[in-house]
Amino acid sequence: MYSASIPALKRSLNSLLAILGKAEEHAKTRKIDPGVLLGARLYPDMLPLIKQVQIATDNAKGCAARLSGREIPKYEDNETSFAELAARVAKTIAFLDTVGPEQIDGSEERDITLQAGGHTHEFKGLPYLTGWALPNFFFHVATAYAILRHNGVEISKKDFLGTP
Repeated sequence: MYSASIPALKRSLNSLLAILGKAEEHAKTRKIDPGVLLGARLYPDMLPLIKQVQIATDNAKGCAARLSGREIPKYEDNETSFAELAARVAKTIAFLDTVGPEQIDGSEERDITLQAGGHTHEFKGLPYLTGWALPNFFFHVATAYAILRHNGVEISKKDFLGTP
């Protein structure tokens, strides 16, 4: 359970950090108001970049906490700049670093209950990880990537995948 979760979450969060850095540099170099990228959406009914990053980090810390039986760290959701988003991602990575295999391995049958979309969802650990936590996390990281790429930030699949 640990090997299938924490390393993958950390790798993608590190990639997200690098992508956000490239986006900030893109805005600076091209004299684009950073708020344009931070508020960008793929479609009007989709959430903007800031919210995509917030939800991705919420999914990562929520996954680690739920599988390890720990309390989920609470964040204010008040980021308004690339620096603040990067700090949030770094804080999430630091939290993941505090969760070890001994806390997550064996959590396949742990009861997981969460609220999302106005509904209560109940899972066992393994179906939660593979059918909810990871897909949701990657959806929001991929959407953040797509928003930035769509807006001209020079990033590629290599940036999304990161370094093994």
